[in-house]
Amino acid sequence: MVRFRAFIELVPACAAALGCAASWSAVRSTVPVAPVAEGQPVTTSVVYDPQLLMLTLLLATAAGILAVIGVARLRRVGRAG
Repeated sequence: MVRFRAFIELVPACAAALGCAASWSAVRSTVPVAPVAEGQPVTTSVVYDPQLLMLTLLLATAAGILAVIGVARLRRVGRAG
């Protein structure tokens, strides 16, 4: 039963890690920036979306916590049995 609970904790950890990767891929975008001096070309800059960045950080934290708890539980069961 304890091993099953460890796997139940690892499944959301993997799902949170996948959600973190998907959120990170959508968090940044490029925008054109006006030239600094007249006659210079337009440049681009990277802009980060704050809400998606916060979601990415929260999902990464949740994935890390759940993964550590699940792996610790699996190791404890492996040592006892």
